[in-house]
Amino acid sequence: MQINLRVRWLAGLFTIVSFGVFGQRVPAKHPVSGRVIAPVMSAAGADWLERSNRESEENPSKAVAQLGLKPGMTVCDLGAGTGYYAVRMARIVGEQGKVYAVDIQPRMLELLTQRLASAGIKNVLPVLGAEAETNLPANSQDLIILVDVYHEFSKPQEMLRSIRKALKDTGRLVLLEFRKEDPDVPIRLEHKMSIAEVKAELEPEGFRVEKVLDTLPWQHIIFLQKN
Repeated sequence: MQINLRVRWLAGLFTIVSFGVFGQRVPAKHPVSGRVIAPVMSAAGADWLERSNRESEENPSKAVAQLGLKPGMTVCDLGAGTGYYAVRMARIVGEQGKVYAVDIQPRMLELLTQRLASAGIKNVLPVLGAEAETNLPANSQDLIILVDVYHEFSKPQEMLRSIRKALKDTGRLVLLEFRKEDPDVPIRLEHKMSIAEVKAELEPEGFRVEKVLDTLPWQHIIFLQKN
């Protein structure tokens, strides 16, 4: 009973977040899969990104540990928000490495910059992206991670082409997405993705799924390579 109540509470919370923070609009659909494209979380939802129970609910420490990051790497947190993942990645790649933290919202980058200054982190570079452009240097990234972000891209095909251009030939794209296959994951449906949808949408844009890890409580970790 307690578990069911917890799930209902989380689902209700995310409904409030979705309509109060993301805003309402006429839903767009992906031209290949027909998936409803979710609205972008605004900076008003920054506190939800930094909630105290995120570690227990999503286990981001485990997610980062499974990325295969090494000192000296150049990596990107795309859709970085307040830098929750970027900061963790920066500590692993170290002073000789670099983390590009890309977001399309200037306010998110302001919050990120404040966080970096407070923590004394100097190897994270905030970058203002666009709907269809990462604004990353070409052939520069060992890894690009999108944490609960890809499903919000308003121009997913164009953005994937920009991501592909930014990745090194040996680079990886990693998606963390709430599992649509699991009805017990307490997140609104448009903020979930299935493996079938990922393959349908990304394979035509020059990516192939390398492996999928379902070791997190709620999310797929999907590793992709340039095809």
